[in-house]
Amino acid sequence: MPILCDRLLKLKEMFNSKFGSVPKFYVRAPGRVNIIGEHIDYCGYSVLPVAVEQDMLIAVEPVKTHVLQLANTNPLYPDFSTSANNIQIDKTKPLWHNYFLCGFKGIQEHFGLSDLTGMNCLVDGNIPPSSGLSSSSALVCCAGLVTLTVLGMNLSKVELAEICAKSEHYIGTEGGGMDQSISFLAEEGTAKLIEFSPLRATDVKLPSGAVFVIANSCVEMNKAATSHFNIRVMECRLAAKLLAKHKCLPWEEVLRLEEVQAKLGVSLEEMLLITEDTLHSEPYGPEEICRCLGISLQELKTQILSPNTQDVLTFKLYQRAKHVYSEAARVLQFKKICEEAPDNTVQLLGELMNQSHVSCRDMYECSCPELDQLVDICRKFGAQGSRLTGAGWGGCTVSIVPADKLSSFLANVHEVYYQRSNRSLVPEKQSLFATKPGGGALVFLEA
Repeated sequence: MPILCDRLLKLKEMFNSKFGSVPKFYVRAPGRVNIIGEHIDYCGYSVLPVAVEQDMLIAVEPVKTHVLQLANTNPLYPDFSTSANNIQIDKTKPLWHNYFLCGFKGIQEHFGLSDLTGMNCLVDGNIPPSSGLSSSSALVCCAGLVTLTVLGMNLSKVELAEICAKSEHYIGTEGGGMDQSISFLAEEGTAKLIEFSPLRATDVKLPSGAVFVIANSCVEMNKAATSHFNIRVMECRLAAKLLAKHKCLPWEEVLRLEEVQAKLGVSLEEMLLITEDTLHSEPYGPEEICRCLGISLQELKTQILSPNTQDVLTFKLYQRAKHVYSEAARVLQFKKICEEAPDNTVQLLGELMNQSHVSCRDMYECSCPELDQLVDICRKFGAQGSRLTGAGWGGCTVSIVPADKLSSFLANVHEVYYQRSNRSLVPEKQSLFATKPGGGALVFLEA
């Protein structure tokens, strides 16, 4: 905790120089790395993340005015102020303060409050932005907990996670809830299997003979600023509807691929066979989707597609469904191997991580050349398994490395991927580091 204590003291000084007063309390919410289970939370399937030690930290002082004043220790992020009772979130611009406003508005709307007190907030984050380690969701969660604390209200961690997951949709990201869930439900020393509907978290003990290493590709990808992510969400929704229709299920009410499996009462392996039989590998156009569902183009656009996917001309339904069902199975296999702990645990987990990357790259198409190169380098220098983590299209990889190979692995990857290019300009602690499962969101009162 000494590093955190130093940060709190520094934050207090900066707060004082910014606002001419001292904070009343601080809130911390961690980022996360998803070990396995990519792009399946919003399809209703379990994921297996851990919280990282990098986090968002906010110093807070409630004030008598109704003004929300936000500042950031990073000069790249400009100050922002607004009325606490008139929160407007611009979906077209994923600016840093909008993520804070998501968390604030989520709590405000949950309690149906209209006359909110203002506050001065200074934000300090050390999660690399757009790296796939969930800096934006950590800020939403931090802001939600800040607002709850200022109001003097109480909610369970599960309720907070659900509110923050829902409120991040204000900025136009159709995520599934993993990032917010692990930010609140994380516990030091253990990974968590996060399940949805209802939200719950189960401890998963990771093998002691291996270390998980995060490597940043240094390609930034901002989830809300691109349509890639939301198109994938929609492709999965359309695949679920076509599969449901083919099986004579009430497809109109089906939104997620998991719902099709639950309604049919079959295994994930059987869902993969049904996907093979039902969907073709060529992309679907809007007209074909309409024919399959027996609806008009107007109904497709207004009742199913989101505003930012209405102009998409091709949807790869087979590939997306195949990834989701196979990845959901890998998560359950990963948990089972961790529980049974055979002698070759690290090798088996590594194989699952490698399969996950191949599926993300080829079926979900959410990788990029730099991530593929970084994964290959990590495997070459001793990782038993390596895969992209987070949304993809940039960001980070996570690798499982035998503990006795860690120092040579770090040195070799640093030299080959970072030093032989301008990537070494990124601070090393932000680009390549071993991680241990950290704790969840916390409030610190000013002593």
